[in-house]
Amino acid sequence: MKSFHTYLLAGLFYLLFIFIQKPNSYAQDYHVDFYNAPFTFSLDSTFLINISTEVNEKQVIEFYHKIESVHDKLIIDSLLAYKKKYKLNDWIYYQLIRQTAQKISPKQDNYSRYTLYKWYLMCKSGYDARLGLRDNQIIFYIKSNDDISDLPFFHLNSDNYICLNYHDYKLIFNYQETYQIVDVKIPEAKNSFSYKVTRLPDFKPDNYIDKDIGFKYNGKGYHFKLKVNTEVNDIFANYPIVDYETYFNIPLSQETYESIIPFLKRYTAKMPIKKGVDYLMQFTRYAFLYEDDREIHGMEKRFAPEQTLINDMSDCDDRAALFFYLIKEIYDLPMIALRYPTHVTLAVQFEKPIGQSILYNGNYYTLCEPTPQSTKLGIGELSLTHQQQKYEVVYHYEPTLIKK
Repeated sequence: MKSFHTYLLAGLFYLLFIFIQKPNSYAQDYHVDFYNAPFTFSLDSTFLINISTEVNEKQVIEFYHKIESVHDKLIIDSLLAYKKKYKLNDWIYYQLIRQTAQKISPKQDNYSRYTLYKWYLMCKSGYDARLGLRDNQIIFYIKSNDDISDLPFFHLNSDNYICLNYHDYKLIFNYQETYQIVDVKIPEAKNSFSYKVTRLPDFKPDNYIDKDIGFKYNGKGYHFKLKVNTEVNDIFANYPIVDYETYFNIPLSQETYESIIPFLKRYTAKMPIKKGVDYLMQFTRYAFLYEDDREIHGMEKRFAPEQTLINDMSDCDDRAALFFYLIKEIYDLPMIALRYPTHVTLAVQFEKPIGQSILYNGNYYTLCEPTPQSTKLGIGELSLTHQQQKYEVVYHYEPTLIKK
């Protein structure tokens, strides 16, 4: 039988071996206070890679090989498990990746390293992400099939790669010359990224606040106490201009939904459909102040329907999206969105057209203006200015097509 000292010596040699292999290794716990629920993870210190604040292709490749050599699969498994559990759309998942990278390597300390961690975590999560370098800038691209109109992109083979961190570089982004795309082969990085948001997080109820809104309809005042959460604004802070189908179909969060939709359904339940649609049109038109995006934000910016409820001021795109959501949720009628040179509005298909209507694909759609105009417009009326302008149908909603 081996002596106690023999076992003790063997144990000491094993500990010495581990110490030699990872002389400075230690685990650190991290906590991300994400919208649905806290995301916690633990990382070995070897996962923390030192790198210059200004990187070239060689340094990026070295970063990748270093982090691969100490790759901690647990963090990727934890991220993907969280994504699956809370049914996160790609855009919401990317917000989790951003906050996770911020915990590992704060953006303000080393922007390049922060971006490299985002890139690595997205790639290892299965997304085809690429990095572009030029003039000490590190540009983060993602493969996507979505129609995005306000972000830089590049083509590779038959794929589009859209810039995810343009908001950090928009004043100095170089449109005249191409960025050098770093050539790193990552087997897991295959999937396209979608900007479609079909579900908002289940926010903590304590993070909602009450907001009073009201309007008059046929001389009677209606008042609502909304539950709103400004975290929705955070989620969409850097959200791009997507196509109208994607934009119009962003849902409300559950708490906000329950604070407004049942009441609107109750008020319109006893009304004829035409009057109910008119009620919702007047609500969308007059329950919020109007202001053009360029005056508020200095650029074109579209609000998701919930953002129009949250914010005090909004423009025609925002109201069209909210009005669309309300009609779809309460009546589920066919609709078309019309874009004029400087305006967006909706037309709704009734059993019989009312007033001014648009013939589209063999059916008549009645104009319903959800944005205040110089004169008060009823259903089937369009302002004189827009009557003289050409329009484009930018989205056609047909309930049977959506339900398939």
